[in-house]
Amino acid sequence: MESRKTEREKMTNEEPFFTNDPQLMEDKKNARILCTRFNNSPEDEPLRRSLLKELFGHCGDQIAIKPPFHCDYGYNIFLGEDFFMNFDCVFLDAAPIRIGAHCMIGPKTCIYAIGHPLDAESRDRKIGIPKSVTIGDHVWIGGGVTILPGVSIGDHTVIAAASVVTRSFPDHVVIAGNPARIIKQIED
Repeated sequence: MESRKTEREKMTNEEPFFTNDPQLMEDKKNARILCTRFNNSPEDEPLRRSLLKELFGHCGDQIAIKPPFHCDYGYNIFLGEDFFMNFDCVFLDAAPIRIGAHCMIGPKTCIYAIGHPLDAESRDRKIGIPKSVTIGDHVWIGGGVTILPGVSIGDHTVIAAASVVTRSFPDHVVIAGNPARIIKQIED
Protein backbone atom coordinates (compact mmCIF):
# COMPACT_ATOMS: atom_id res chain seq x y z
CA MET A 1 0.00 0.00 0.00
CA GLU A 2 1.38 3.38 -1.00
CA SER A 3 1.68 5.90 1.81
CA ARG A 4 0.50 9.41 1.20
CA LYS A 5 3.15 12.15 1.14
CA THR A 6 2.89 15.03 3.55
CA GLU A 7 2.81 18.56 2.14
CA ARG A 8 6.30 19.07 3.57
CA GLU A 9 7.55 15.97 1.70
CA LYS A 10 5.95 17.24 -1.51
CA MET A 11 7.49 20.69 -1.00
CA THR A 12 11.03 19.47 -0.33
CA ASN A 13 10.77 17.02 -3.27
CA GLU A 14 9.86 19.96 -5.56
CA GLU A 15 6.27 18.83 -6.15
CA PRO A 16 3.25 21.19 -6.04
CA PHE A 17 2.00 21.51 -2.46
CA PHE A 18 -0.56 23.37 -0.32
CA THR A 19 1.23 26.36 1.20
CA ASN A 20 -1.29 26.74 4.03
CA ASP A 21 -0.78 23.22 5.39
CA PRO A 22 -0.87 23.37 9.24
CA GLN A 23 2.53 21.66 9.66
CA LEU A 24 4.14 24.04 7.14
CA MET A 25 2.56 27.02 8.89
CA GLU A 26 4.12 25.77 12.15
CA ASP A 27 7.48 25.36 10.39
CA LYS A 28 7.26 28.96 9.14
CA LYS A 29 6.40 30.16 12.63
CA ASN A 30 9.48 28.41 14.04
CA ALA A 31 11.69 29.96 11.33
CA ARG A 32 10.26 33.44 12.10
CA ILE A 33 11.04 32.95 15.80
CA LEU A 34 14.65 32.00 15.04
CA CYS A 35 15.03 34.84 12.52
CA THR A 36 13.67 37.32 15.06
CA ARG A 37 16.09 36.06 17.71
CA PHE A 38 18.95 36.32 15.21
CA ASN A 39 17.90 39.76 13.95
CA ASN A 40 17.58 41.13 17.51
CA SER A 41 20.77 39.51 18.82
CA PRO A 42 23.70 41.58 20.08
CA GLU A 43 27.00 41.71 18.16
CA ASP A 44 27.88 38.24 19.45
CA GLU A 45 29.21 36.03 16.64
CA PRO A 46 29.11 32.72 18.59
CA LEU A 47 25.46 33.36 19.55
CA ARG A 48 24.51 34.34 16.00
CA ARG A 49 26.33 31.33 14.54
CA SER A 50 24.49 28.97 16.93
CA LEU A 51 21.12 30.48 15.94
CA LEU A 52 21.96 30.08 12.25
CA LYS A 53 23.06 26.47 12.77
CA GLU A 54 19.70 25.82 14.42
CA LEU A 55 17.81 27.57 11.60
CA PHE A 56 19.57 26.22 8.50
CA GLY A 57 19.70 22.71 7.07
CA HIS A 58 23.48 23.13 7.03
CA CYS A 59 26.07 25.88 7.29
CA GLY A 60 29.80 25.92 7.76
CA ASP A 61 31.57 27.27 10.84
CA GLN A 62 32.92 30.32 8.98
CA ILE A 63 29.65 32.12 8.32
CA ALA A 64 28.74 35.77 8.70
CA ILE A 65 25.27 37.15 8.04
CA LYS A 66 24.36 40.75 8.81
CA PRO A 67 20.85 41.14 10.20
CA PRO A 68 18.12 41.50 9.29
CA PHE A 69 17.69 38.21 7.46
CA HIS A 70 14.37 36.54 6.63
CA CYS A 71 13.41 33.11 5.30
CA ASP A 72 10.35 30.87 5.10
CA TYR A 73 11.57 27.60 6.62
CA GLY A 74 15.34 27.68 7.11
CA TYR A 75 15.77 23.92 6.98
CA ASN A 76 15.94 24.06 3.17
CA ILE A 77 18.97 26.40 3.20
CA PHE A 78 22.43 24.81 2.84
CA LEU A 79 25.48 27.09 2.97
CA GLY A 80 29.13 26.20 2.37
CA GLU A 81 32.18 27.26 4.35
CA ASP A 82 33.46 30.86 4.35
CA PHE A 83 30.07 32.42 3.57
CA PHE A 84 29.23 36.13 3.92
CA MET A 85 25.85 37.82 3.43
CA ASN A 86 25.19 41.51 3.93
CA PHE A 87 22.12 43.25 5.40
CA ASP A 88 18.45 42.74 4.56
CA CYS A 89 18.37 39.56 2.48
CA VAL A 90 15.34 37.29 1.95
CA PHE A 91 15.41 33.58 1.05
CA LEU A 92 12.09 31.90 0.23
CA ASP A 93 13.20 28.32 0.72
CA ALA A 94 10.27 26.06 -0.15
CA ALA A 95 12.69 24.02 -2.27
CA PRO A 96 16.34 23.70 -1.29
CA ILE A 97 18.63 26.71 -1.68
CA ARG A 98 22.22 25.45 -1.90
CA ILE A 99 25.13 27.88 -1.89
CA GLY A 100 28.72 26.68 -2.17
CA ALA A 101 31.89 27.64 -0.32
CA HIS A 102 33.61 31.04 -0.40
CA CYS A 103 30.53 33.00 -1.51
CA MET A 104 29.56 36.61 -0.85
CA ILE A 105 26.08 38.10 -1.16
CA GLY A 106 25.38 41.83 -1.19
CA PRO A 107 22.58 43.61 0.72
CA LYS A 108 18.91 43.36 -0.22
CA THR A 109 19.40 40.22 -2.28
CA CYS A 110 16.40 37.90 -2.65
CA ILE A 111 16.51 34.24 -3.59
CA TYR A 112 13.16 32.64 -4.40
CA ALA A 113 12.84 28.84 -4.53
CA ILE A 114 9.06 28.95 -4.95
CA GLY A 115 6.63 30.11 -7.60
CA HIS A 116 2.88 29.90 -8.01
CA PRO A 117 0.57 28.68 -10.78
CA LEU A 118 -0.46 31.02 -13.57
CA ASP A 119 -4.14 30.07 -13.28
CA ALA A 120 -6.07 31.95 -10.60
CA GLU A 121 -8.03 28.91 -9.40
CA SER A 122 -4.85 27.07 -8.38
CA ARG A 123 -3.44 30.19 -6.74
CA ASP A 124 -6.71 30.61 -4.83
CA ARG A 125 -6.24 27.03 -3.54
CA LYS A 126 -2.81 28.17 -2.19
CA ILE A 127 -0.71 25.90 -4.41
CA GLY A 128 3.05 26.47 -4.35
CA ILE A 129 5.48 25.26 -7.00
CA PRO A 130 8.92 24.73 -5.44
CA LYS A 131 12.06 24.78 -7.61
CA SER A 132 15.50 24.59 -6.05
CA VAL A 133 18.23 27.20 -6.49
CA THR A 134 21.88 26.13 -6.64
CA ILE A 135 24.83 28.52 -6.46
CA GLY A 136 28.38 27.21 -6.94
CA ASP A 137 31.63 27.95 -5.12
CA HIS A 138 33.41 31.33 -5.17
CA VAL A 139 30.33 33.22 -6.37
CA TRP A 140 29.93 36.94 -5.72
CA ILE A 141 26.39 38.31 -5.83
CA GLY A 142 26.05 42.09 -5.81
CA GLY A 143 23.48 44.07 -3.84
CA GLY A 144 19.82 44.10 -4.78
CA VAL A 145 19.97 40.94 -6.90
CA THR A 146 16.87 38.78 -7.38
CA ILE A 147 17.31 35.09 -8.21
CA LEU A 148 14.19 33.27 -9.40
CA PRO A 149 13.14 29.61 -8.84
CA GLY A 150 14.97 26.81 -10.62
CA VAL A 151 18.17 28.74 -11.32
CA SER A 152 21.69 27.30 -11.09
CA ILE A 153 24.78 29.52 -11.01
CA GLY A 154 28.20 28.09 -11.87
CA ASP A 155 31.42 28.36 -9.89
CA HIS A 156 33.45 31.61 -9.93
CA THR A 157 30.53 33.59 -11.38
CA VAL A 158 29.84 37.24 -10.55
CA ILE A 159 26.30 38.65 -10.58
CA ALA A 160 26.20 42.45 -10.95
CA ALA A 161 24.14 44.54 -8.54
CA ALA A 162 20.40 44.90 -9.25
CA SER A 163 20.35 41.97 -11.70
CA VAL A 164 17.30 39.74 -12.06
CA VAL A 165 18.42 36.17 -12.70
CA THR A 166 15.69 34.28 -14.55
CA ARG A 167 17.74 31.36 -15.93
CA SER A 168 20.86 29.32 -15.20
CA PHE A 169 24.43 30.39 -16.01
CA PRO A 170 27.77 28.53 -16.34
CA ASP A 171 31.07 28.88 -14.49
CA HIS A 172 33.43 31.86 -14.88
CA VAL A 173 31.10 34.55 -16.20
CA VAL A 174 29.92 37.99 -15.18
CA ILE A 175 26.18 38.43 -15.59
CA ALA A 176 24.14 41.62 -15.36
CA GLY A 177 20.79 43.14 -16.23
CA ASN A 178 17.08 42.46 -16.17
CA PRO A 179 16.85 39.75 -17.27
CA ALA A 180 20.48 38.92 -16.52
CA ARG A 181 22.73 37.98 -19.42
CA ILE A 182 26.43 37.21 -19.79
CA ILE A 183 28.45 40.40 -20.24
CA LYS A 184 31.94 39.00 -19.76
CA GLN A 185 33.90 35.75 -19.49
CA ILE A 186 36.23 35.47 -16.49
CA GLU A 187 39.66 34.04 -17.28
CA ASP A 188 41.12 31.44 -14.89
